[in-house]
Amino acid sequence: MSDEGHEHHDAGREKVPSRRRRRFPGISSRAYEHPADRSALVALRKLSGFDTVFKALSGLLPERSLRLLFLSDSVRVSDQQFAHLNDMLRDACHILDLEKVPPMYVNQDPQPNAMCIGLDEPIIVVTTGLVELLDEEEMRAVVGHEVGHALSGHAVYRTILLFLTNLAIRVAWIPLGNLAIMAIVTALREWFRKSELSADRAGLLVGQDLKASMRGLMKIAGGNHLHEMNVDAFLEQAEEYEASGDLRDSVLKILNVLPRTHPFSTVRAAELKKWAESRDYQRIMDGHYPRRGEDKDASVTDSFRDSAAHYATSVKSSKDPLMKLVSDIAGGAGDLGGRVRRGFGGFTGSAPSDGSSPRNGSNGSDGTTDGTDGPTDTPPRDAT
Repeated sequence: MSDEGHEHHDAGREKVPSRRRRRFPGISSRAYEHPADRSALVALRKLSGFDTVFKALSGLLPERSLRLLFLSDSVRVSDQQFAHLNDMLRDACHILDLEKVPPMYVNQDPQPNAMCIGLDEPIIVVTTGLVELLDEEEMRAVVGHEVGHALSGHAVYRTILLFLTNLAIRVAWIPLGNLAIMAIVTALREWFRKSELSADRAGLLVGQDLKASMRGLMKIAGGNHLHEMNVDAFLEQAEEYEASGDLRDSVLKILNVLPRTHPFSTVRAAELKKWAESRDYQRIMDGHYPRRGEDKDASVTDSFRDSAAHYATSVKSSKDPLMKLVSDIAGGAGDLGGRVRRGFGGFTGSAPSDGSSPRNGSNGSDGTTDGTDGPTDTPPRDAT
């Protein structure tokens, strides 16, 4: 179904893709992974026996139970059931050159959701709410997103997070035990938020339709009302969210995102658009990308250096008041003392140069949820 004529027959009827798409033979997940996600994964892959230890934990984790649950109480995607999703799944695996097609299930749930979990073998689950919400091209990006998780090996670590989150709930009555587990969970969530950005990129490589990816994220945020929404206005929300308010709003943003395994939908849309316009994306589309055969030679030091450089650049270019403060401190800003004297309002954007009072932006905190994560601890579900 991609550009190399990946087609098959179903009941004697030839299925032809709606359009041709580029394929990426042997592509390494490092090609599309967010720098923070990539540095962690490269380091983990370098640890001898790490995957073996994780798989040894499978007896303690609910993976077998989950597999049996989906097999017994969901619909497995195949040529006979949800055939259009099966076509998308095989096409996504063909484009990203994932040899073994993971099992995929449709689960009855009105909440739009999808996830990729599993230690021994990844499985993909999508809800009926998501299937009914998205059109074909939007759904193709979602399936590519999940296949990207599988190719990166995220499913293993997402299963661990699911286990730890459930464990934290069970031992909540033990103060120190709960604190220790939640510290690990919080760190994993920060990583997983970056892994979601990685998978969004994989979804774009599979769908090769930025507008469809944007539409899907808008629908996750606002439902099936595309005639009432606008991509440019949606992206402006992300910019306003980052830049508005003062230090108090920056703190609220941090508190809002801590319990989540996913970035906010507007942020994801802005990040994906930025990557789609980057040289890295164009090089991949031109056929220049790292191969998975070279993964064993990937440098941990270089990966961490890239991650650090990314964060440094993000802080320097960020319009968030707290990030600007951090940048100012690092740069030895001469007006820092004046900002401190002016109080919280002194950190809204750049310092005024005309002696006027600082501009107070609107509250930039965003307490909305995308159906995957709320203020309480929930299993790591992937609302792509």
